[in-house]
Amino acid sequence: MELFWWLFTIVLFAVGLIGTALPVLPGTTIILAAAVIHRIVLGPEKSIGWPALAVLVLLTLATYGLDFLSGYFGAKYFGATKWATFGAVIGAVAGLFFGIIGLFVGPVIGAIAGEFIAGKRMVDAGRAGWGSLLGNLAGIAGKLLIALAMITIFLMNAPPPF
Repeated sequence: MELFWWLFTIVLFAVGLIGTALPVLPGTTIILAAAVIHRIVLGPEKSIGWPALAVLVLLTLATYGLDFLSGYFGAKYFGATKWATFGAVIGAVAGLFFGIIGLFVGPVIGAIAGEFIAGKRMVDAGRAGWGSLLGNLAGIAGKLLIALAMITIFLMNAPPPF
């Protein structure tokens, strides 16, 4: 039965990795849930300890912060005003309600709208929107690295099933 739960955990890890690349699923949350389920089912002697689980929780929270701030910093890097960076964050939150398209388009529209509110030209607004999009793509790459680190931490701290 222990082997079944290991397989179950590995499958959830794979789904979590897919979820970090495609922001339809909460990837790191699925990875954390797999680790928690593994600990609950197999017990502390055959799974990870509390310190490793606490690190996984912190890394999961970090990815949510990265989700919201990546568009902000991307727009900021391309010289966006405070209005555009604020618009990128608001757009990211609003985009959550529109699925995968909204997660990419929301921050871009928010950054562009913020630049228009600040009285900037279309070129400046487009630059801010482009920066927000690149920031979001960098955020996805960062989340993928964090997800891989979470899986590595789990595998290094859990005793092998054999």
